[in-house]
Amino acid sequence: MPSDTEAVSPRRSVSGAYRHVFQIAFRDGAYRRIRPIAGRGFNELSHRLSKAPAAVTGSARPAGNGWLWRGRAGSAAGGLFFKYAFGDSPLLAKSPTNAASEALASCRSALLAVALFSALVNVLMLTGSIYMLQVYDRVLPSRSVPTLIALSLIVAALYVLLGVFDWLRQRILSRIGVELDRKLGGPVVGAILGAQLRGAPGGMQLSRDLDNVRGFLSGLGPTTLFDLPWIPLYGGLCFVLHPYLGWTLVAGAVVLILIALLTEVLSRRPSMEVARSGAERSALLEAARRNAEAVAALGMGRRIAGLFERVNDRHIATSLGASDITSGLGGLSKVIRFMLQSAMLGVGAWLVMNDQASSGVMIASSVLSSRALAPIELAIGSWRPFIGARQAWGRLKAALGQAAPAPVIAPELPSRALMLDHAFVAAPGSQTPILKDVGFTLGAGQGLAVIGPSASGKSTLARMLVGVWPLLRGSLRLDGATLDQWPEEQRGAIIGYMPQDVQLFGGTVAENIARFDPDMSEDLVRAAAKAAGAYELILGLPKGFETPVGEAGGILSGGQRQRIALARALYRDPFLVVLDEPNASLDADGDAALTGAIAGVRARGGIVVVIAHRPSALAGIDLVLILADGQVQAFGPKEEVLRKGLAATPTTAAPAPATPRIVMTADARG
Repeated sequence: MPSDTEAVSPRRSVSGAYRHVFQIAFRDGAYRRIRPIAGRGFNELSHRLSKAPAAVTGSARPAGNGWLWRGRAGSAAGGLFFKYAFGDSPLLAKSPTNAASEALASCRSALLAVALFSALVNVLMLTGSIYMLQVYDRVLPSRSVPTLIALSLIVAALYVLLGVFDWLRQRILSRIGVELDRKLGGPVVGAILGAQLRGAPGGMQLSRDLDNVRGFLSGLGPTTLFDLPWIPLYGGLCFVLHPYLGWTLVAGAVVLILIALLTEVLSRRPSMEVARSGAERSALLEAARRNAEAVAALGMGRRIAGLFERVNDRHIATSLGASDITSGLGGLSKVIRFMLQSAMLGVGAWLVMNDQASSGVMIASSVLSSRALAPIELAIGSWRPFIGARQAWGRLKAALGQAAPAPVIAPELPSRALMLDHAFVAAPGSQTPILKDVGFTLGAGQGLAVIGPSASGKSTLARMLVGVWPLLRGSLRLDGATLDQWPEEQRGAIIGYMPQDVQLFGGTVAENIARFDPDMSEDLVRAAAKAAGAYELILGLPKGFETPVGEAGGILSGGQRQRIALARALYRDPFLVVLDEPNASLDADGDAALTGAIAGVRARGGIVVVIAHRPSALAGIDLVLILADGQVQAFGPKEEVLRKGLAATPTTAAPAPATPRIVMTADARG
């Protein structure tokens, strides 16, 4: 069922008005009636619901005052009500699918090829046993050299085929790993970014998980798993040679399987702890690398090294514990296999002495038992990589299954107004609102400056306006449409954003301005640079637009980074431009360029929202909004709001002023 559609039980009362309310009646596993219901509050409606449908997908084709729907209800009977709240999109794509499952399904034919080659390899593995049987039972009694030569040539050819097939299946598995990496690379990056925006920990672990899965597929673990189903073949052949030999092999196989199960039970928790401590260690190293300047300047190097040593010691201890379990049980399995091979020879010798088997049967059964139990022994030895890959794949499926479907039909690009209505916003992962009941309307060509004390929610407002932080309640609309009605890349053409902490990506100045657009237009890059007043500054760089900016723009000054980031925000003339502390590192020339950029956006009919820190950012703005404690204190024309704000500021010292003074500063929240 689509996530923004809700099935409401008959006992639940929902207040409020809804744009689309309709009823679907199900009978005998299919819908029988779709009846739009208009003009009634949803809390007035109720219906008896026996079972929710197994899947319901929406269509973007309107029918009267409702929307067409199709679905399957399984054994559902009766009817089911659905609702859309104001602020939700009525345009739905197909139900979300898991990118990891889809990527694996696309490799199904390759996996079938691996299974086929594994079958050929395991059949050809009988070559040695058959050769020994023939040599002992035919060649030696007859002393026929031509027979020995012919058998040897046939065996050599079969072994060559075995090697080719084994190489092919390993080659295919390696390419399956590469294909999964290619297909999931983009979704994994999206999941990492989404985790960062939601404030969820461990986002970078997904990249390591993908490497883990690819590495496992390139190793011996998968071939071992494909060989395990062929153990009954070798066991059956041992029974054909003699039942005693078959039961001896079964006894040894049962012992090895019990060891494998014990390995799974004992290594599961240590393997999870190894993954957790490894992620913690990597996160600490990344944080230290990112803040290397502060670490060096504040003399924190030895302390950070000490902290890393403690984390690393814990990781090493958990790794050693997991390794001891798998290596110990792996050694035990090897001993069991050697004992079983000797037991097979012993039983075979007893059968030969009692004239129940030939010497060829004795030798062949020993080789068969070795081949039958080798996959189990290899599986025990590869158990830790297998557990790690399985856990990594589980995390990938869980993370990539959270992606919402893209809209089927997107609205036209906005050009008229921005409407924020009763907005409540909290930090990702929190339900405590930072912004409370904030609302305003901006028309094309208007500019808004947001000012207020520290921690008043200014940057939170900026993040919400560009869709980085979600709304708890309320709505944000551009020309009547919510942001989620446009696909992600199309939203990039609507919104220009310059965050408080300016970060550039490793690449050239032009690539950063063009947002790494593969269809980058030189004219648009130059136009964005000129609109930001950064054209001459860029020409003064060593290679102009082709100047590499270094990691995170490290070779540029703070002011240069801000002006290039401003040009990036203005690329392709977005309708809504949100600038958070855009002049924090600018000099007088930079302030003048910023004022010109704001005026340019307004002149072409765009909307500008500036989170102001310095008074110079108010130039070119016609509206001002004052925030305090997440609430709107004043909103209106700049001169009027500032005049009221100054009037509310005491001119003489007072022990306890009745009205807080508006101080234009900023921190992480505003």
